[in-house]
Amino acid sequence: MAETAGVVLAGLGVWVAVAGLELLPHPYVPVPALAAGAVLFPLRRRFPAAVLLALAALTGLAFCVGPVAAATAYSVARRTVEARRRARLPAAAAALVVAAATVAAPWLGPGQVSYGLALGLILTPTAVIVPGLVGTAYGQQRRLVQALRERGDAAERARRLADSEARIHERARIAAEMHDMVGHRLSLISLHAGGLELALERADPELREEAVLVRRTTRDAMRELRQALGVLGPLGRDTGPEALTDATGTRADIEALVAGSRNGGIAVRLDWIGPDLDARPARVRRAVHRLVRESLTNVHRYASAAHVTVTVVHGDETVQVTVRNGAPPVPPAPAAPEGTGRGLTGLGERVGLLGGTFDAGPLPTGGFRVHAAVPAEPGDTPATGRPGGTGERGADRLPVTDAADVADVADVADVAEAEGAEGAEGAEGAGGAEGAGGAEGAGGAGGGHGRVVQVLTPALGLVVLSVLMVLGTMFVYATAPRAEFAGPRPLPRVGMTYGDVAGLGVLDNAAVRAAATGHEPPRPAAAAGCIYPFNGGTESRPGTLRVARYCFDAAQRLIAIDRFTVPSVRDAAPWETR
Repeated sequence: MAETAGVVLAGLGVWVAVAGLELLPHPYVPVPALAAGAVLFPLRRRFPAAVLLALAALTGLAFCVGPVAAATAYSVARRTVEARRRARLPAAAAALVVAAATVAAPWLGPGQVSYGLALGLILTPTAVIVPGLVGTAYGQQRRLVQALRERGDAAERARRLADSEARIHERARIAAEMHDMVGHRLSLISLHAGGLELALERADPELREEAVLVRRTTRDAMRELRQALGVLGPLGRDTGPEALTDATGTRADIEALVAGSRNGGIAVRLDWIGPDLDARPARVRRAVHRLVRESLTNVHRYASAAHVTVTVVHGDETVQVTVRNGAPPVPPAPAAPEGTGRGLTGLGERVGLLGGTFDAGPLPTGGFRVHAAVPAEPGDTPATGRPGGTGERGADRLPVTDAADVADVADVADVAEAEGAEGAEGAEGAGGAEGAGGAEGAGGAGGGHGRVVQVLTPALGLVVLSVLMVLGTMFVYATAPRAEFAGPRPLPRVGMTYGDVAGLGVLDNAAVRAAATGHEPPRPAAAAGCIYPFNGGTESRPGTLRVARYCFDAAQRLIAIDRFTVPSVRDAAPWETR
């Protein structure tokens, strides 16, 4: 409502400024057009194109609608997103202003068509083109800032999700390592306590009860350990009913993995060289298991039609695992999703923790090869792997111990998504109030100042455009010929009053009156006075002067117009007097 009132006041100001100079032939005709513009202006957001074109036509008919059309052009251009429409709509409105002003000039405008065209060309930049360009620039700037803010928000959400996922992977790594090391030791303690219980059943029943207590306490400790590790992160198949067993990483376990891949349609062959791994430490067997499982999982994903060879060489000092596949006969579909690379990275981290070496890469023939050499008897102090970061790139640097367990990646992602949502809610809850407080405290004054500038800038622009409209309209109407002076002047007629005759420029001339004295015909009987204008005196032939006489009665009404000749006096040329 305030915007409508402002533009209508600007239009009234333009009309008053021009009409006050008495240059308009029909001063009150533009007022209804301004009222129609005031009715159309509030509809500019619902029907932008129709309202702009209608106001452009009204501007050509009545110049005072120009401020309303300028505000509409600014608003429409600011909200128009399509580039072609931003160019075509102002161009059509500008053409409509010029056409309407040109056509309406003889009846509602300055009179002549050429001056109407000039008026349209003056109103077009101030009412359509300039505000349209300013609105386009402001709209693009606002959309760009909004896009940058959305992009920043998306990047912040992605960073928070990545940090949350990194924390989950780190928790899973810690939980898996604790379960592997502590859980296996507790299992051995429980096993030995059970054996001691059987041995002491007959030899020393009292000590047997102590052995039973140790076994039960160990079992409770294992259960509590698994519950505590479940808080740190999902352990997947490494804990629970399918936790690490004595069969994990043995030849039978690897054969089961190969058989499962073969049942899934993979042409895979196992070559086992050396004794079984049942006597090796659990960490070594687990690493072998994960190397084979992750490699076969990658074959399933990226080269399901290729031939695969799994080779396990068990030596005295190292256990070498090699998984090699040939080039697939059919290239993988381009729409297949790419992996993150964390599976191989996690394998390298695990092998490095055991003091071994890891290598993975494509073959010259088009296949892929994964090779790892793991110490058969790792030392008590594992090799230090690459430290996991805690900053923005922590998700890329954290060792992913469970990366080989592809079947559990979906669970980890679900937990990461849930924790990411909780982190986002926490940021909104804990940081939202703080951000709002900062906006009110530090930025409150700046926000108020920005709003004032945002309101005053278009208002000042409208004032400047209105002043330009006034100056241009005044120039056109001031230079256009007035209607009362167009064509030849009318001649005096009998019956007109003295004032009407004088208004036509017919005035008494003393020299003509002196020339007519003594040579004029008798005046009419009812004549109260006569005038002898100079414009009625013309020399018809040499020596005579034609004089016009206008006689008025006592009521100052013209009763007779007489034309007669009188002798003229002419000075002789200097050479004629000699």
